[in-house]
Amino acid sequence: MKNLLLPTFLAACVWLAAPAVLAQSTDQPAAKKAAVAKAKPSVSRTDIRSTANQMATGIMAAEAALEPMELAIAEQVHTGVLRCELGASVTLTNDPQSPGYFNVQGKNFRYRMFPVISSTGAIRLEDPKAGAVWLQLSNKSMLMNQKAGQRMADECMSPAQLTVAQTMRDKPAPGLLD
Repeated sequence: MKNLLLPTFLAACVWLAAPAVLAQSTDQPAAKKAAVAKAKPSVSRTDIRSTANQMATGIMAAEAALEPMELAIAEQVHTGVLRCELGASVTLTNDPQSPGYFNVQGKNFRYRMFPVISSTGAIRLEDPKAGAVWLQLSNKSMLMNQKAGQRMADECMSPAQLTVAQTMRDKPAPGLLD
């Protein structure tokens, strides 16, 4: 949805600017219109592009701002270097310029992710352009690439998650039939 707003908005800006340009040129006779249009254009392409870029920048900034629910999710994300299975590691850092956004990187990958509300209660970060998803549970985290259909990192744990995982191993929860 966010990616669809920008082209639609830019098209609307051009459409709204066109009547003003046409109205300025229709007030004069045909011969004068051509001379005036060649001598000094009322709106240059550079002005239109500049205005469109300024509006697009404003829209992107508004899209970058997260909702309160998403910011609440972002506060729960474990950051730092998380050790994963098979000796791999993933580094999660807060993006200092955009609250709620995270930089996720490891060997051969780098993503910029933001929180997504999940019905399961798991913490979920996404990079929709790359198709990457970070899932954080109480005892482990994993990085998946939806486009490739594979897990890129699994069993990643922060110190807090490691404590929960050890507790789950030492004192397993009773089964449903127990």
